[in-house]
Amino acid sequence: MQLSHDNNQGRSERVGVYARNWSGFSPELIELMKSVLDDATAMLPEAKRTSSMKAEIASHILECAAKGERNPIALKTAALSAVVECSHYSHDISPARSAV
Repeated sequence: MQLSHDNNQGRSERVGVYARNWSGFSPELIELMKSVLDDATAMLPEAKRTSSMKAEIASHILECAAKGERNPIALKTAALSAVVECSHYSHDISPARSAV
């Protein structure tokens, strides 16, 4: 399974490496990452909940998990922070939603 991000070939390759190594993640960790992805995506304004944004968030979750992070709050915070900083969507996230 390879996730891709058309706008950034380097990120696409990195995500592909993590996705090909799913076997290195326990079933419990995979479920945790799915849950974190769903929670993080739900915090975005509905108009920003696109498949490309979800792939971007997933890539950050995979990256952090591959480095050993297992805390769901830390995974979600890192993923959302990276997406908000990179995409300039911070003005679209209400203060209540930005509190992770």
